[in-house]
Amino acid sequence: MDNPQPSIRLNKFLAERLGVSRREADELIRLGQISVDGKTAILGTKVDSTSNIFYNKKQLPFDVKYTYIAFHKPVGYVCSRRAQGSTPTLYELLPAEYQHLKTVGRLDKDSSGLILLTNDGDFAFQMTHPKFRKTKVYEVELNKPLEPLHQQMISDYGVMLDDGPSKFKVIRDDFAKPLPRGIRSCYEDAATIPVKTGARSVPKKMVSRNQYIVTLSEGRNRQIRRTFAALGYRVTKLHRTSFGKYELGDLKAGEATEITL
Repeated sequence: MDNPQPSIRLNKFLAERLGVSRREADELIRLGQISVDGKTAILGTKVDSTSNIFYNKKQLPFDVKYTYIAFHKPVGYVCSRRAQGSTPTLYELLPAEYQHLKTVGRLDKDSSGLILLTNDGDFAFQMTHPKFRKTKVYEVELNKPLEPLHQQMISDYGVMLDDGPSKFKVIRDDFAKPLPRGIRSCYEDAATIPVKTGARSVPKKMVSRNQYIVTLSEGRNRQIRRTFAALGYRVTKLHRTSFGKYELGDLKAGEATEITL
């Protein structure tokens, strides 16, 4: 018979399986929502691989094979298991073997880019709790160019929102070049500017003047959109390219790939 694995404190076990803090796990124990071997658990309880642990009458396995995936969420999908009205959920795009995983944070319906999913609650907690300050990078497009004063305000001082000040780094995208002096007035209200190719006078493509790179370590609900809206801008594109050390890379929209820690 195999020897049981070393015992650990129940609140640590719950934090890892449920993706909560140890303080929140202690509260679940205090509320009598956890049982071990048929008895209501108490604070300080230790468990091992022989323990039968239940949360709200659902058993929590001691040994779990953890899976971590990166997924490229397209615009038009929500990060929940249930569709919201006629809006589909990203789980409709995931292969069957990943359907049991939970999203690590969220992107709203109108945003796209990197989403992590896992069944490792401790990993999810460390990636999303504010105290760990995981950096996230976004490509953002606005409905009009950002005034330099507003850019400095957001990056250096922050903008006051209903849930507190919002501060993050905003830099102009490499492709968002200033308009040439001779044609500035012609395109002052345009969202795009012409790009000369060689000696041709007719541009081959248009490049947005309103693209920015946003870097932040918070994860408040629709924070980027609300921050720009407070200054009179509308976000027309929000695309996450990295989350902590994980990057979207060449992953195509709707595709998922397993990652390692």
